[in-house]
Amino acid sequence: MKSALVALAATALALGGCGPPRTYDRPERSLDDPPQYGGELNVGTVYVTLSALSWDPADWTWKSNHDTGLVREQLFAADLSQAVSRGGSYPFVADAYIPPEVMRGELAESWEWEDPLTLVVKLRKGVRFQPNEGVVGPREIDAGDIVATYDYINASPKKIGTYFDFMEGVEARDDRTVIYRFKTYNAEWAYRLGYGYYTGAIPKEAIGVDQRDWRNLTGTGPYRLDRYIQGHTQSFRRNDDYWDTEMVAGEPRKLPFTDRVTYRIIKDYSTVITYLRSGKLDIVEQIPWTFVEHLKSVSPELQWSRWLAPQGTYIALRTDRPPLDDARVRRALNIAVNQQEMTELLDGGDSELMAFPQHPAFGANFQPLEEMPESVKELFGYDPEKARALLQEAGLKDGFDITVQVCSCSPQHMDMLPLIESYWSKIGVRMTIEPMEYAAFLSAMTTKTHKAGYLMNTGHVSPTTTLRKNFMTGQTWNPSMYSDADLDRRLDAFLTTRDEEERIREARAMTVEILDQAPYVWLPTQYYYTAWWPWVRNYGGELRAGAVRPGPIYARIWIDHELKRELGFE
Repeated sequence: MKSALVALAATALALGGCGPPRTYDRPERSLDDPPQYGGELNVGTVYVTLSALSWDPADWTWKSNHDTGLVREQLFAADLSQAVSRGGSYPFVADAYIPPEVMRGELAESWEWEDPLTLVVKLRKGVRFQPNEGVVGPREIDAGDIVATYDYINASPKKIGTYFDFMEGVEARDDRTVIYRFKTYNAEWAYRLGYGYYTGAIPKEAIGVDQRDWRNLTGTGPYRLDRYIQGHTQSFRRNDDYWDTEMVAGEPRKLPFTDRVTYRIIKDYSTVITYLRSGKLDIVEQIPWTFVEHLKSVSPELQWSRWLAPQGTYIALRTDRPPLDDARVRRALNIAVNQQEMTELLDGGDSELMAFPQHPAFGANFQPLEEMPESVKELFGYDPEKARALLQEAGLKDGFDITVQVCSCSPQHMDMLPLIESYWSKIGVRMTIEPMEYAAFLSAMTTKTHKAGYLMNTGHVSPTTTLRKNFMTGQTWNPSMYSDADLDRRLDAFLTTRDEEERIREARAMTVEILDQAPYVWLPTQYYYTAWWPWVRNYGGELRAGAVRPGPIYARIWIDHELKRELGFE
């Protein structure tokens, strides 16, 4: 295990290691410098190793907004003018959470509650679909498109079963007015209807067309997809008719700034780092700690941000099967893992022992480990003797066998499991590791055919969603198959509660109870780093402007070509 980590560090040190580091005198450049148009932005995204999963919103893939979010727009998006890098207070790195105070209308010009169960959304004027032969001509988006999009994804056999169960229906009052009729209030309405994973607007004409073909992708966004090579490149060219602007130096500037945005799909992180150092990538959004110090020494020009991963890491334990249906067994598996040693060995100490299911970015909803009851704190300690005693108490004095599935696409997880295997072997638990290619790995969970153990990351999303999707009976993203009728009842009531302070109190209480039941082996949450060259302007490490959606961020970036030439990269 340690040899794999040493090899990774050695690889990082070997990358481009020729000669002393360059010195760099950063020129004084103001945020109010005029933008430059043209050029290409090359990005190693947070998902640099993964190709697109599907272009069809009816497939309900979690990654759809990442792959289509430069083309398809949503009712709401992040207000990037309030980013920390622009003098605001919000970093915009959360995977799918936009606090109400930093949410803006995108396709929506305005919205209001007509009555407690009727939401009225007015669409912007002048927002036009990109023409795509055989799909749609150049026309303005209307309320019928929003209704058609909702109906299309709601009718999908792949949808999350309870996702829209709070809705009575959606209708067009006129060309620019969309009416959302609720059966019951839902605290996640803005996310589920307006900026979530499954709300990118499509033209009604597209519904009869093969949407799995990337050539048929169309929307109202700042770019259009014109080149896609599976496992290699996803490239977008500028939409000259795009509607939005960015305020720079007090003036509205037409978006987007670059002619092209290209996602590079690269399986091996050594190559990712080489591409960054050589300027073939302008931004790499997710860099493990192993590479950081070397990069800072050999490429001092790079700009950096550090962020706590907005995904929980855990081994889901199938609570619907013996012996994992016994909380004593699940607790034993937790306290047999030396989490503090794990964070030192795997993350260089650059991680948090507990940052899931709530995330520190969720403010008062998050209760830190030191404030938790002793029974929860125990799960994050290391006590193999007590773990053995719990197994014996559960009738497993000789231990048991368990298969744990893992995605081969994650080197971090592939390194993590042998270490956990060694911890569990000390209490008589014999692990079989089953690596899987990503599509098969994801399919196993969504079809509920996964094995007793399932190592994964999953996004927190929001203070409400993180509890609902991970622990409510029957939810797609509940790989532990955790089911508790009382918790389900409380979650239903929780989601219909309008009072935020009451929701916070209940979120904290339910989180403690879920942690205590240990449906997962809770694992550390890692810090990551984003690096970009200083010629990347109007950017400060923002990652998402909606559910895993970076599109609005990239549309606002421009390339400082003069500086790029000065640094010898153009």
